[in-house]
Amino acid sequence: MRLAGRVAIITGAAGGIGGAIARRFAAEGADLCLAGRRGCADVAAEVAAAGRKVLDLTVDVTDRQSLVGMVDRTLATFGKVDILVTVAGVVSVGNAETLAEAEWDRVMAINMKGVFFSCQAVIPAMRKAGYGRIVNIGSLLAKNGGNPRPWINRADQDRAGNVAYGSAKAGVHAMTLYLAKELAAEGITVNCVAPGPIASAMTVNLPDSIKTLLPVGRLGRPEEIADAVAYLAGEQASFTTGEILDVNGGAWID
Repeated sequence: MRLAGRVAIITGAAGGIGGAIARRFAAEGADLCLAGRRGCADVAAEVAAAGRKVLDLTVDVTDRQSLVGMVDRTLATFGKVDILVTVAGVVSVGNAETLAEAEWDRVMAINMKGVFFSCQAVIPAMRKAGYGRIVNIGSLLAKNGGNPRPWINRADQDRAGNVAYGSAKAGVHAMTLYLAKELAAEGITVNCVAPGPIASAMTVNLPDSIKTLLPVGRLGRPEEIADAVAYLAGEQASFTTGEILDVNGGAWID
């Protein structure tokens, strides 16, 4: 029960990784605000069944006022916000040569702007409390230039190129470092978990040639990301801030 008495907001909580984090936080004793584009009814029901208080909100992370409202509702319901986990995001496939401007803008709005304004929305409450844990979800694709090897098979780039996604997640990594320094003296830590390919709806169409690049020989599980997030969200991580924690099965080692 490392999160007993804590209140956490999780964006993108209806998805595979977000849902796993919500279930793990509930098991660790946290009360939760679950935010999703269409709500998070199924995950909220599981959290409630585990005996935790839960607030299920429909939130548009591209709309700053929607995110401010998310925090206001959480404060009105629970009286505080201790933890924010920014999971909300969209996948994007396409090579750099043909990627449409509208697709670039869509991915940046959700995967980077949405993360920044989620963080910005919780800072005043965390600063007032003198305590906070922010954990962003980054990606291996922010570091490795993409999984495809077009010099071997051009079709892999067309099927699994992620230039917009990787660029947005690289922005999340940089944002994490800036916020960590800015907020450290306020008792607020800011860290990031960077998953490799995780078995989910977002990776079901990955080419087999890319899956074979993973040294551990399998895709990751959402629960393994939840374990990493739970560590960074807890008291035991009070001396850890500005960390980009790789959870990628050895696909990228730094």
